[in-house]
Amino acid sequence: MPLSCRFVTALTLTLAVAAGGSALAAGTPGDAARGEVLSYTCLGCHGIEDYRNPYPDYDVPRLGGQHVDYIVSALQEYRSGARAHATMQVQAATLSDQDMQDIAAYFSSQTAVKPDLTSAPPPPPKVTQLCVSCHGKDGVGVTGAYPNLAGQHENYLEQALEEYKNGERKNAIMSTFVVNLTAQDIAEVAQYYAGMKPGLTTLNRRLFR
Repeated sequence: MPLSCRFVTALTLTLAVAAGGSALAAGTPGDAARGEVLSYTCLGCHGIEDYRNPYPDYDVPRLGGQHVDYIVSALQEYRSGARAHATMQVQAATLSDQDMQDIAAYFSSQTAVKPDLTSAPPPPPKVTQLCVSCHGKDGVGVTGAYPNLAGQHENYLEQALEEYKNGERKNAIMSTFVVNLTAQDIAEVAQYYAGMKPGLTTLNRRLFR
């Protein structure tokens, strides 16, 4: 898939952090084999662990094991302009709805490993009270509409929350939630979910088989 150097979504998710469900994702299941072919160009960014978005500077999100519904929703938001990222918007504009569904099926097939709650720092109050109702105590979205956050890059999660706060990403739930978050709150939320290991993974395509 022509996903490029910033998601997330969330990609993961980016990601990234909560998004509405996708009507398409609830329809015909995607073809993961076709999605693997379509996602070839994604791997220039999402297939390299610790590959960084140049500006602003943060790690490109891990997508392996992310929910299908959330990936489709994120791609649709890039295509519509609801998420601001020039490269991603251009790339998503080339994808049909079925392309997105197939790509999401491939990403999701890269199974994330169940996170270890003992690996994460103690949750700050705002995480406990606000985040877990959608993203779960273990950082796994309670439905496909909400992204898995466990094991995502800490600086990407911070970036995603900042984008929701400044309006670069538009989502009714997240926009209401983040408006009152301080910089310290954002840092604590990101640290908490990133600290859950293992979790989301970097895409691992078998290029030579």
